[in-house]
Amino acid sequence: MSVKLSPSTLLSLSPPLLHAHHSPPLISMSILRRLAPNHLTTHLRHHHRRRLATVAAAVRQDTTIWTQAPLSEIEPAAESLFHVSIDVSDYPDLAASHTRAGQYLQLRVPDVEKPSFLAIASPPSYAAEKGAFEFLVKSVAGSTAELLCGLKKGDVVELSQATGRGFEIDQIEPAGKYPTVLIFATGSGISPIRSLIESGFSADKRSDVRLYYGARNIKRMAYQDRFKDWESSGVKIVPVLSKPDGRWTGETGYVQAAFAKAKQIYSPTGTGAVLCGQKQMTEEITSILVSDGVSSEKILKNF
Repeated sequence: MSVKLSPSTLLSLSPPLLHAHHSPPLISMSILRRLAPNHLTTHLRHHHRRRLATVAAAVRQDTTIWTQAPLSEIEPAAESLFHVSIDVSDYPDLAASHTRAGQYLQLRVPDVEKPSFLAIASPPSYAAEKGAFEFLVKSVAGSTAELLCGLKKGDVVELSQATGRGFEIDQIEPAGKYPTVLIFATGSGISPIRSLIESGFSADKRSDVRLYYGARNIKRMAYQDRFKDWESSGVKIVPVLSKPDGRWTGETGYVQAAFAKAKQIYSPTGTGAVLCGQKQMTEEITSILVSDGVSSEKILKNF
């Protein structure tokens, strides 16, 4: 007996065709009209910006110029802090990239791709004169900085060129117009401050230049051997210890509290400030200075 099937029945029994690419069903125009145009446009713009940011980041990473240079010195500078000197005498272009105190560079150690960002502690002229960059490095467990502090003289690292605006000291020039300069640093934040002081900013021609330098205790305070020279250049140093031992007779607590107690801002319009260190400190000091009439444009930070 033969069975005659209708064309519609035959179609329903046929196996589906297999395709290499599956196309999603088209959205009808009626559904598209119901979508919120603003939401759709915002989503597309966000997606486009995200793609551009990803591409830009890849380009920046790919175009970083790395220079191999040997360590010429590495030794303890204070508890958990190390003085590191890197020989760049064979690379004048790299040395010349450091033009302003407060700049930083990237550093990589062998077999580790992730770089460490380090503020340059030596003044800009030092690389040209001595053929080296100097750094104050805090050894943090699990970081590239810890690996760097474990290297020895002669070991080779990779450096990028110096970058960042640094301290725009011209904002508080000339010295006669800004006789007061207040400097604040905590921990390893003293590193770019050393670069600033030793590169010179006419401190001896100003009537009131103070450095409030905070550390946990005296053992963690780097550059104590330079204090005398800094003071002879016109910078009054106010050490502040948050956890001092019983023999300490100086300022205690936090830098912002020590400054708030002293203040002595006689002319807000003639006052500039330089900040580097913990975020809470920089934010609170900025708030105190601005509330006392110091222009935010005269409060310098390294970027």
